[in-house]
Amino acid sequence: MSDEQLPQPPSDNIIIVQPSDYQTEVNDYSPQRPSHPVPVRVPRSRVPLILFVLTCLSTLIVGGYHQPFVPTPNGFLNLYAFIQHVGWSTFLTHGISYAGPVMLILLSHEMGHYLQSKRYHIPATRPLFIPMPISPFGTMGAVILQRGGVANRKQMFDIAVSGPLAGLVFAIPFAYWGVLNAKVVTVIKQAGSYSYGEPLILQWMISLVHGPLAENQEVQLNPMLFAGWVGIFITALNLLPIGQLDGGHILYTMIGKPANLIARLFLTFGVIYMIYIDEFGYSLLILLLVFFGITHPPTADDSVPVGPKRIIIGCLTLAFFVIGFTVTPIIFH
Repeated sequence: MSDEQLPQPPSDNIIIVQPSDYQTEVNDYSPQRPSHPVPVRVPRSRVPLILFVLTCLSTLIVGGYHQPFVPTPNGFLNLYAFIQHVGWSTFLTHGISYAGPVMLILLSHEMGHYLQSKRYHIPATRPLFIPMPISPFGTMGAVILQRGGVANRKQMFDIAVSGPLAGLVFAIPFAYWGVLNAKVVTVIKQAGSYSYGEPLILQWMISLVHGPLAENQEVQLNPMLFAGWVGIFITALNLLPIGQLDGGHILYTMIGKPANLIARLFLTFGVIYMIYIDEFGYSLLILLLVFFGITHPPTADDSVPVGPKRIIIGCLTLAFFVIGFTVTPIIFH
């Protein structure tokens, strides 16, 4: 895409253009400028790289430590004592076996959004990772920030759907590889212990590989399986058809304004169900969704058709929410 060109003077003349004359020329030709937005260069900074490195370190520590890490003096002493007990080799092996796959899943997800934004010349930041060593995952995921009101309906669909699909390209194989190498153990649930809920897709993998399990049997998590679980969980969470989440973008670009009604009904049902089962693990997410907006704003041009092929891809992508979401991700005993 090129800018509108002003008429050029004859090659054998040299014309000195004063600032006032240039302004007149620009004003005279402004009606012929393209109506679509001109790409804007996003300022570069070191923040994305710093956050990426910190998130790599955060996930490595959580993966090697097998539990959340609180960066306090006592926390560092406990971490050092743990490493001395298991050895640096074991700690780093487990840490990298988790951090590598989970960072690849998150990076591919965000790069799916980012590269599509670049393809359509939509201003966007590079992926911003969120280190969170105090969480069981070592991270709160990653985001890219885009300028609103620039992408049209079809462009918004492509940007939104590319993230989940790119992430699942790695999340599902990692999860399956983890299941293949996981041990089936007999579990005696003790007070204060916890386990992770299994979405339908993981239940299918476990049944396929290990067959039906007894009531007191579980598949023991290994770093690769846990990374796949995190990737599947975060992808499904992003496919909630609400607001600015990937699922909200996809649904709005598929059906338009009725998506806002579905978003309100979906969130209302979710709150009622949480109260009914007395499970409030998603309370913070709901507050954030309400704060940032449940409804989806119009795109730059809602009249652009997305076509039947994209509708099918969108439906299949949103359907992953059903098999990838976990109502109770962490089960306390």
